[in-house]
Amino acid sequence: MHWTNNEYEQEIHSDKEALVSAKEPVSTVKAHDPYFALRFRDFRLFLIASFVGSLGTQMVYIAIGWELYERSDSALVLGGVGLAQVLPVILLSLPAGHIADRFHRQTILVLSQALAVLTSLWLAWLSYTHSSIALVYACLALGGVAMAFNGPAAESILAHTVPEEAYTNASTWASSSWQLASVVGPTLGGFAIAVFRSATPVYALNTLAGLIITYLLIQLRVRQRPVHQSEPQTTLSSLAEGLRFLSKTQVILAAITLDLFAVLFGGATTLLPIYAQDILHVGPTGLGWLRAAPSIGALVIAFILTRRPPFKKAGRTLLLAVAGFGAATIIFGISRSFWLSLAMLFVLGGLDNISVVIRNTLLLVRTPDAMRGRVSAVNALFVTASNELGGFESGLAAQFLGPVVTVAGGGVGTILVVILVALLWPEMRRLGTLIEPKS
Repeated sequence: MHWTNNEYEQEIHSDKEALVSAKEPVSTVKAHDPYFALRFRDFRLFLIASFVGSLGTQMVYIAIGWELYERSDSALVLGGVGLAQVLPVILLSLPAGHIADRFHRQTILVLSQALAVLTSLWLAWLSYTHSSIALVYACLALGGVAMAFNGPAAESILAHTVPEEAYTNASTWASSSWQLASVVGPTLGGFAIAVFRSATPVYALNTLAGLIITYLLIQLRVRQRPVHQSEPQTTLSSLAEGLRFLSKTQVILAAITLDLFAVLFGGATTLLPIYAQDILHVGPTGLGWLRAAPSIGALVIAFILTRRPPFKKAGRTLLLAVAGFGAATIIFGISRSFWLSLAMLFVLGGLDNISVVIRNTLLLVRTPDAMRGRVSAVNALFVTASNELGGFESGLAAQFLGPVVTVAGGGVGTILVVILVALLWPEMRRLGTLIEPKS
C-alpha cells in the first residue's frame, strides 16, 4: 500500500491535531511524566496488541513444550521447537526489513498477524487430531515466517505512535508489557492445560487473541513517509543497507554487541531446570519461581524507569547494567542458596531491562525512518540468533564443563565484553542523553 503526497500531508496534519488534543499539550508534558507515551491513542492500541500477542505466545510455548514432551519423552524433540521457529527468522529477516521500508508497515503487520492466526488455528487442529510431530514443526516454521515479517514492521511502526520526546517512555512501557506477559502467560497456559487436560484449548485461545490483535492493528492511525518510485528496488545491496548503517553508527553497534554477547554468555536461564533439580533441590515449584524472577525484576525496574527523568549518562548506565548482569550471573552460578539464587535472577532481569530500554530507544532515535525496517530486522536477527545460539552454547558447555563452570564462566565473559566494548567504542562511554534537546 503506497500513499500519495497529499494523503501523507493530510495524515501529518491529523497527527498534529491528535497530539494537541492529548490530555496535556505536548509542549507542556514533562519528560519525567511516567504516563507520557500512554497519552497517545495509537500507542495505547499498539501496547495492548503487543501485550495480548506476547501473552498468547507465552501460553503457546508452555503448551507446545508440555504436549510434545508428553508425546515423545524426548529432550531432542523439545530442542527442535526453537530450531523450527528460528530458521525462518534467520532466513527472512533481511528481506522482511526491506519490505517494511518499501511498503506500508501497518498493512504488513495486519497480514503477518493474519498468518499467525491461521498458524494457531492449525496448531489447534494438529493437537486435537494428535497429528505427527513433523507437521507440528512445519506449523511452527510457518509461525516463524509470520514472526520474521511482524518484527521489523512492529518495531518500525512504534516510532509513528508517539512523538520523539516519548521514545524512551514508550520503550519502557513496551518492555514492561512483554515482561508482564512473560510472568502471566506461562501461568495461564499451565492453568488452562490443567483444567482442560489438553493443550488444544490453549491454541484456540491464542487464535482468539490473534483476532483481537488484528482488529486493534487495523484501528491504528499511523503515518509513514511516501515511497517514491526513484527509490532502489530489492537488491542484495539494499537488503544489506541495514548492516552498513549499523557499521557506521557506532553507538547502536556497541549497544547491540553488548546485548548479543551478554545473551550468548549468560546461560543462567537456559540451565534453570538443572539448577532447580540437581543444585538447589527445589523441584518444579522452585523452578517456576526461578523462571519468573527475571521478569519480575524487569517489571520492577520498568516501574522505576517510568517515574524517573530520562537518562543523562546513558552510555555509562548501559555499560554498568551489562557488567552488573554479568556479576549477578556469576553469583547465581556458584550459589547454593535458593533465596540468593532467586535474588540474583531478580537483579539480572532488572539490569537486562535497563539494557533493553536504552538499546531500543537508540534504535528509535538514531535510525532514519526510511531505514527503520532494515535496521530493526538486523537487530531482531541478532537478538533471535543470540537467544537460540546462547541456549545451545550453554547446554553444550554444561555437558562437558558442568553447569556451575558454564554459568559462572559466562558471567565472566560478559564482563570482559563490557570492558572491550568500552575500549573499542569510546562513543558509548561518552553517550549522554538518548534524545538530544531541540533548539
